[in-house]
Amino acid sequence: MTLEDHDRIPEIALGWHRAGRRAALATVVETWGSAPRPVGAQLAVSGDGEIAGSVSGGCVEGAVVVEAIEALDDGRCRIMEFGVSDDEAFAVGLACGGRIRVMVEPVGVGQGIAPELLDDLTKARAAREAVAIVTDTESWTRHLAGYNRAKMRFDADRSGFDEANPREFTAVHNPPLRLAVVGAVHVAQPLLVMASAAGYDVTLIDPREAFANEARFPGARIVHDWPDAALATHGLDARTGVVTLTHDPKLDDPALIAALPSSVFYIGALGSTRTHGKRVARLKEAGLSDALIARIDAPVGLDIGSRTPAEIAVAILAQVTERLRRPETRPAPAPQPAS
Repeated sequence: MTLEDHDRIPEIALGWHRAGRRAALATVVETWGSAPRPVGAQLAVSGDGEIAGSVSGGCVEGAVVVEAIEALDDGRCRIMEFGVSDDEAFAVGLACGGRIRVMVEPVGVGQGIAPELLDDLTKARAAREAVAIVTDTESWTRHLAGYNRAKMRFDADRSGFDEANPREFTAVHNPPLRLAVVGAVHVAQPLLVMASAAGYDVTLIDPREAFANEARFPGARIVHDWPDAALATHGLDARTGVVTLTHDPKLDDPALIAALPSSVFYIGALGSTRTHGKRVARLKEAGLSDALIARIDAPVGLDIGSRTPAEIAVAILAQVTERLRRPETRPAPAPQPAS
């Protein structure tokens, strides 16, 4: 199973159901802090026992599969609680044991999730829309909710029970993370590798084919259009980050002008404080407001004393991660998506 497949569990379950193989979804709804799989992680189980995804490091999957197949037979949803021993936890990479709760829902059977709802979910995901399934775990009724229903949950990528209504579980399905890197420079070489390993769908943008090529960036997705056109095609949304690395105003500035009015969660630009001062002046001349320009993280990356290209890449990815996971650290708010 590929890394990409781990983000396609609803699609896999729906595909199995449509193929007549039957399917159930298991979702982590509560766990201890150091668990290998977070709340919201999912496992799809087919009627013949095939699985995709994971709800733990392997210590409870067997029991979940048994319950999922039983749920397909009796049409009942259930939430199971597992106490994981210290030995079991150590075997899957944890320092100590704990507790995990898993919700199991058959697809299209009894109390289970309706295929039509899964279809709506997968269509929203394909359109890169932030969407959640809200489940009442007593009545087993469900509905889809958009970004404005639970902004903090979407921004933090955090599924969970509603504090005001503890029987209601919100499963967040954010679009996959993307990073657009403008400039096929030395820093971009380790950055693309690191960002891909961290789960980002990375695109390198540079019209200079002498720099942006397979020999220098093996296996990378490379776009040779000018940055503003490339970003328009690529798309700019709240699950996308943009990094400009060329130092060349002809390339960096059009990318920034395209990205700043969008809802991207991160915009970083390589260059010294002096270089950024000149950049700010140019962007103002181009008609951008102070509020939009303030969104730029520059000089790019966390200040960890980086010197080599690889160290600078570490600093950049660390800052991207902080801006994603701690939205309050972003230098200025992004324009909000429409309701």
